[in-house]
Order: sequence, then structure tokens, then C-alpha cells
Amino acid sequence: MIPQDLPVVTQEAPVLDWWLLAPLLTLFGAAMVAVLFEAFVPAARRRPLQIGLAALALLATFVLVVLQVGSLPDGQAGVTVGVGSLAVDRTVLFFQGTITVLALVSLLLIAERRDGRDAFAAQAAAVPGSEEERAHILAGSQHTEIYPLVLFAVLGMLMFPASNDFLTMFIALEVMSLPLYLMCGLARRRRLFSQEAAVKYFLLGAFSSAFFLFGAAMVYGYAGSVNFGEVRAAVEAGGAAIFADGNGEPLLLMGIGLVAVGLLFKVGAVPFHNWKPDVYQGAPTPVTALMASCTLVAAFGALLRVFFVPFGGRIGAWEPMLWIIAVLTMVVAAVIAVSQRDVKRLLAYSSVVHAGFILTAVVAGSTDGLAGAMFYLAAYGFTTLGAFAVVTLVRTADGGQELGDLDRWAGLGRRHPLLAGALSLFLLAFAGIPLTSGFIGKFAVFEAAVAAGATPLVIVGVLSSAVTAFFYVRIIVVMFFRDPEADGPTVVRAGAATGGVIAIGVAATLALGLYPGPVLDNLLPSPESGQDPVSVMVDQASTEGGRP
Repeated sequence: MIPQDLPVVTQEAPVLDWWLLAPLLTLFGAAMVAVLFEAFVPAARRRPLQIGLAALALLATFVLVVLQVGSLPDGQAGVTVGVGSLAVDRTVLFFQGTITVLALVSLLLIAERRDGRDAFAAQAAAVPGSEEERAHILAGSQHTEIYPLVLFAVLGMLMFPASNDFLTMFIALEVMSLPLYLMCGLARRRRLFSQEAAVKYFLLGAFSSAFFLFGAAMVYGYAGSVNFGEVRAAVEAGGAAIFADGNGEPLLLMGIGLVAVGLLFKVGAVPFHNWKPDVYQGAPTPVTALMASCTLVAAFGALLRVFFVPFGGRIGAWEPMLWIIAVLTMVVAAVIAVSQRDVKRLLAYSSVVHAGFILTAVVAGSTDGLAGAMFYLAAYGFTTLGAFAVVTLVRTADGGQELGDLDRWAGLGRRHPLLAGALSLFLLAFAGIPLTSGFIGKFAVFEAAVAAGATPLVIVGVLSSAVTAFFYVRIIVVMFFRDPEADGPTVVRAGAATGGVIAIGVAATLALGLYPGPVLDNLLPSPESGQDPVSVMVDQASTEGGRP
């Protein structure tokens, strides 16, 4: 006879809420159709169909996410779906909506073509410099596999912050990461450098995923479950029943530390940041823009959920660790960035510094910190896309590959004032200058940290902001106040797609800087729910939730 306390295999099919799963299913279905396009549609007709399908899928997903905001049950933080594996609440929907919009804007950069060519290799499987590669280039081959890869990556990004257990989060992590590893190696120019970046990203990413999985195993050993709600209940109770005497604490601490390594790698926090400069520099710039915006939002969405829901009952165990990592991230990255001469590497270190700023909101451990992090991520995403769109237009004197050397950008502001002016606005937003979205974002996260008693951390953040302002302003000085050099940059004409990305970036940076209230005031439910972030996030130990 089977003991009553052991799990048994159910004979009944799970009850699924198809409406709440619709955004993920829409994107998954579109990605599968895109794979079939690659297999059966003639090459000459494939590209427009892939672009149209990807754009339509992302737009439909965004509409579904917006419609779901009004379908959440009144008086509840949210619900779980998919047998408790996924959470749906306002924070999840905000992250999913932001990721979808940023991915749709990134798609414009990915789809941009100049002189009949895009930013991707004609045939990724060909050896760089080989006759096979030359034949594909002469034949005008197009690497349209990028579009299903984008859809699969975005699918993983949507699942990552919505995961309600560690196994689902690990699956989402891999679904998000594997397409990114491939896309990083698809650059048309400097292919060996691009492939080197892809290999580095893959090896370090696999290593961090192993840390995450080992951490999840430790948490399971401590709590007897991987479900976030059940883990939180076990943490508050001192562990599973077998740890009634309290000797399971080492398992929990190791689990928190190892899971944190996997998540902090994805956000690029020090000392897990070494992949960012090489990958950002080597990957095709449209893919870099996608990673710098969408991946960061997804990774921080997952990190916020993990530390506020399952580990929220033991803030004292992980808060000192995040204090140290936040300080190292802001200080180390800011200092190293000062010496950078390549624009993409500088933007990579800038991304690392901003990750440190957002970590101050995690340390705050409050709904104000959560709202500040959400606003910061959205604002930073649009600004980053605009900055990388500008980078795609600045080329070497022959108009060939992108010009990364900042010293050779001298005089760009005199020759192309509108383009340099747009980049200057983005850089000022990164620096946190008033009237830009970056200032509001920093103010929101720093204010929450001060309210939580983390004033020393805010002081470090302000000093790091001053250091980063130096190298942002240095770029502006080079563009506007230095004489053009003989081998200076050539700016290629912006197509409708790239010009649209820059315009969207400028509009979002100014709108969120001048009128942040409509966004900040509606990020989370009313403050009557309390200051604990779990009050506005799903905290259900049950296996299934749904709409009433």
C-alpha cells in the first residue's frame, strides 16, 4: 500500500487557462511556422514572409498582454497557470509587454538592409574566408534563420520573469539563451571575431546555467519543492519537515548563492560581467541591441521574482551579498569604462554600471524599489536601442564596417548634427541628466534605497554616476568640439527602419523624462497592498490558479 504522504501519478489531464497562456502560445506558434518557412518557402520569397510573420506575432503578443491586464482577478495579486508553473500578475505583464515592445523595435534594426545586404552572414555554416562563403556572398544568399531565432529567444524572455518554479525558470533560461548564442556568431563582417564572441558567450552561459541548476537542487533539498510559493512557505517555516531541528540552513544558503550566480550572470553584474564587453563588441549590432534591452529586462524580471518571492522570507541571508555585488558592479565597471576606446565595449560597461544601479532597488526590498526597477528597465531599454541604432550608421571612411574607435568620431557633430544630437541625448540619459528618462529612473531606485536604509549604497551610486558622466560627456566633446580627422567616419543614410528606431528612442527618452507620472503611478496596484513586494506578486503554493 502506498503511503498517503507520497506523491502519486495523476490520471487526470490538467486544467489550463488558455487565455492567460495565449501570448506565449502565439509566439511559440509563430516561431514554429517560421521554421517551416525556412524549410519549404523558396529563398527568394522567404525574407518578407519571415519579417511580416515576426512583426505580426510580436504585435499580437503585445495586444494580448495588454488585454490580460484587465482580466486579472480583483483583490488578488495574480494567478498561476500551467499547473502552477507560470505566474500572471501585473509585474509579469509589465515585463512581458516591455520585452515585446523592445523586441518589436529591435526587429526594425534586424530587418534593415543597405545595398541589398543586412548585418548577417550570407551563410553562417561556411568557414570564414572560404570559397563556399564567397560563393554565397556572390549569390546574394540571405540568412533569414535569424527571425525564428529571434522569436524563440523572445519566447524564453517572456517565460523567464513569469516562471513560478525553478525548473520552469531553467527551461526559460535555456530557451532564451540558446538562440542568442547562435545569433551572436552571425555577423557579416569580422566573422571570426563574431564567432569568438558566440563561443565565449556559450561557454560562460552554460557554466552559469549549471550554477543555477545546482542552486535549484539545493533549494529543493531544503524545501522539498521547486514551486516558488512552497519554497517561500518552507523558508518561513525553517525548512521542510525533515529539518525541524533547523539543520537545513546550509542547503538554503548554498541554494541562494548558486541561483544568484546564474541570474547575476545574465544581468552582467560584477564579477560575472566579463562576457559582456566581448559579446557586445563581436555580435552583430542589431543583436547586441536586442540583448542589451530585452535580455536585461527579462533577466532582472526573473531576479526580482526569485529574491522577492521564494527568498523573500530570508532577506537577511542575501541582502549583504547583493550590497557587495551592487557596490562592485557600480565602481569596477565605471572605472574600467573610463579607459575604453571602442564604442560598443563602452556601452557594454555602461550596461554593467546600470545593472548595479538597478540592484540598489533589489536591495531596497520594497514595492517602491520594485516599481523603480521596472521603470528604470523600460527607460533604459528604449535609450539603449536608440544608441545602438546610431552605432549602425557610423562607418569607416570607405563606408564599410562600423567604426568602433571613439577617437575617430571627431567632428561627427559638425557633419551630421541631428545624428550626433540624438546620440548626445541618449548619452545624457545614461548619465542621469534631468529632463531625461535616465534621471527619473535613477531617482526612483535611489529614493527607494534611501527609504529602506541603504543610504551608503546610494552614495556609491551617485559617485559612480559622476564617473560615468565623464566618459559620456567625453563622447559628446569628441563629436562636437574636435576637428574632423582625415580618416574620420562616414555616416550611411538611415533607412526607414533605423531612422524609426532612433526616433522612437528619442521620443521615449524625452517622454519618460518629462512626463513620467502616467507610467510610475500605474506600474503597481494601489499602495494599500503594503510595502512587501510579494503583496503585488503571485505567492501561491497551490498547483493551479485561474480567473474566477
